[in-house]
Amino acid sequence: MRIHRPVLLQETIELLNCAAGGSYVDCTVGMGGHSEKILEASSPEGLLLAIDRDLEALNIAQKNLAQYAGRVRFVHADYRDLNRILEQERFGPPNGILADLGASLHQLTSPDRGFSFQAEGPLDMRMDRSENRTAADIVNRASAEELTRLIREYGEEKAASRIAHRIIEERRKSPIQTTSDLRKIVQKVVLLRRDQKIHPATKTFQALRIAVNRELEDLDTFVFDAFDSLPVNGRLAIIAFHSLEDRIVKKSFQFLSAACRCSKTLMVCLCGGKPLAIQVTKKAVMPSLEEQEQNPASRSARLRVIEKIAGPVPRNLWPVWRAEN
Repeated sequence: MRIHRPVLLQETIELLNCAAGGSYVDCTVGMGGHSEKILEASSPEGLLLAIDRDLEALNIAQKNLAQYAGRVRFVHADYRDLNRILEQERFGPPNGILADLGASLHQLTSPDRGFSFQAEGPLDMRMDRSENRTAADIVNRASAEELTRLIREYGEEKAASRIAHRIIEERRKSPIQTTSDLRKIVQKVVLLRRDQKIHPATKTFQALRIAVNRELEDLDTFVFDAFDSLPVNGRLAIIAFHSLEDRIVKKSFQFLSAACRCSKTLMVCLCGGKPLAIQVTKKAVMPSLEEQEQNPASRSARLRVIEKIAGPVPRNLWPVWRAEN
């Protein structure tokens, strides 16, 4: 089994400002790599709430963090339900919250999970296997228009339309059920060049994974929920792995740290004219070249951290501000 290497580990712990006796939430615990360091940094009495929607990953994390059993609680849930989870667990306000939005090593290296085109497996891609819809359901049922939209928007794939129509042609012959089925279809449309750094199927698989797991849905709402649950001086750290996620996180953080969140059409400021947060990371923190060499999966990671100085979030101003900025 490949060694699990949590991305931007040291940077995350330092920027999250983990301290002895603090309480923290890892919204995407995965195999427990970041959580272990949070527990070490907050010892001897620090507490951690470990959340993951992948029950298999959560069980692995529970074994990996067994030595901290008295200081960590595990919850099988979607991080977007953070408010409910914190209330249910009577946990908070936490000093820091972390969300690593990437797929876990366990998911990517388990052929039966269907996340990777590099191994034969069912076209599944569900992070939470209690959910009903799989990638195979989308590929075999969605219209050409819907497939084109998903692959273009979520995969940022220029050949989206051609890939979608080839999928329609192939599924008329027989259902598309496996990762290799889909990989071969994409390769018929997008040829692999010798100088190409990523596989032709990468973007299409990314798009389907995002669609299956609704990865962009309510991400901004989660940012604001997490921010509101923090005390003053509490920090929120988010690691994104593709530009679509990172764009939402970046804009949300800019909104929270803006001096004014009013519409540009207004002649005077009506929102109070004070930032709610400080951007601890002025720009996204990226893995060092050394980390990228040791862990190629880290190369697309982007870490952003924000610190709360006031609240709550004026959510009614967000739609207009986002549209104007």
